[in-house]
Amino acid sequence: MPSIAPLNALELDAVLAYSHDHIVITDERGRILKASESCAGVYGLPLRDFINASTYDLQRDGILSPSITVRVLEQRQPCHLMQATRTGRSVMASAYPVWDGDRLVRVVSLSKDMTDIRTLQREYELLQRQLAARETAPPTALDADADIPTCNPRMREIVSLLERVAPTDASVVLLGETGVGKTRIAGLLHRRSPRADGSFVEANCGAIPETLFESEMFGYVAGAFSGAARNGKPGLAERAHGGTLFLDEVAELSPAMQTKLLRILQDRRVTRLGSTESRVADFRLVAATNRDLDAMVADGHFRLDLYHRINVVPITIPALRDRAEDIPLFIQRMLAALNQRYGKRKSLAPDAWSALLTQRWDGNLRELENGIERLYVLSDETTIHAAPSLGPVPGATHDAGRAGETSPLPSLREAVEAAERDCLAAALKRCTSTYQIARELGASQPTIFRKLRKYGLTANAS
Repeated sequence: MPSIAPLNALELDAVLAYSHDHIVITDERGRILKASESCAGVYGLPLRDFINASTYDLQRDGILSPSITVRVLEQRQPCHLMQATRTGRSVMASAYPVWDGDRLVRVVSLSKDMTDIRTLQREYELLQRQLAARETAPPTALDADADIPTCNPRMREIVSLLERVAPTDASVVLLGETGVGKTRIAGLLHRRSPRADGSFVEANCGAIPETLFESEMFGYVAGAFSGAARNGKPGLAERAHGGTLFLDEVAELSPAMQTKLLRILQDRRVTRLGSTESRVADFRLVAATNRDLDAMVADGHFRLDLYHRINVVPITIPALRDRAEDIPLFIQRMLAALNQRYGKRKSLAPDAWSALLTQRWDGNLRELENGIERLYVLSDETTIHAAPSLGPVPGATHDAGRAGETSPLPSLREAVEAAERDCLAAALKRCTSTYQIARELGASQPTIFRKLRKYGLTANAS
């Protein structure tokens, strides 16, 4: 039997180790003799299990789908095909038979991972569609990146809903915990509506005493009561004419106040205290509360007819802890706003990033904003650190352990890498593309690709 001239083992190992292609060498029965280490990551099988495995078995188990080696053994000629691996990678493979005379003795396959290239292609197509859509979009269309920075699927659904609701006059009630950004979203609805040139009138219903509700909501004429302004005063509803009336904490209205508000919403006319002349109050109503209106209606604490008036489009804003992937986006935006306000160029050190990203933030955006500003104004340096003397940032839920216990601190490099990986993983989970991740995190797209590879993360374009 003729023998095959052996390739020096060191040379072969070097080829397998340093080649950019994923190389697999099998015998005439499809048994894997050698493979480059990179195959493990692409095909999702440890190299020790990959070596000596049968390509027929790997094809049957879906690890090689299909196996190009099996194709070569069946057709007895070079083959080229695209493979889909169990790890979700897209691989372009080529395989060649090795002959010893007229006997096929080896199959050498070389494959290239095309996932990143295809991802870039899809992202480019997505970007082109987005640019085309922006060119033709009406001026009231919401821009999720500019107005509501988010990678969270639920928040993206809310942005889509806001896009449909903003151009209408439908009443909107914003539901959610204190500090989730209901006032900002109400303002955004106003700015993106046909009423944007009108006034945005905000009222905190929990801060209006019942005895003053009529004068605040309806207004009054001169001399209507003792202490009235000399020229009278228009009420909130009148001031919102042509614009938006935002009633925050609407669930705090007493039954009597609810009745008076209902009358305005039904008639869209107001009569100032001390006057007999009614005035048109044409406004778009946006209400907000952190309470369960359904339960309040069921308990008789909130009028059902008023509930139906304000609850045309209910929108529930998730708590910040339920969209943790958005926290880095808000941190960047808040830091940029502080730099602009104070005329500085401060940045966050890795330990500050780590501290901010590991908080629960039960106070949501309001608490996050306060925490960042606290670190900002108390830092005398350009780089902001989470100084131990400040104690934990408000909202921290770190387990301090038993009294007197201390845990070893990670190295600075470990802390940086942990924070970096967590930030990338959170963004990758929700963002639609590495282009968007790069833009939101203030990095170049090649840097994002390199970091994702470093931490074993995979980008999936949609």
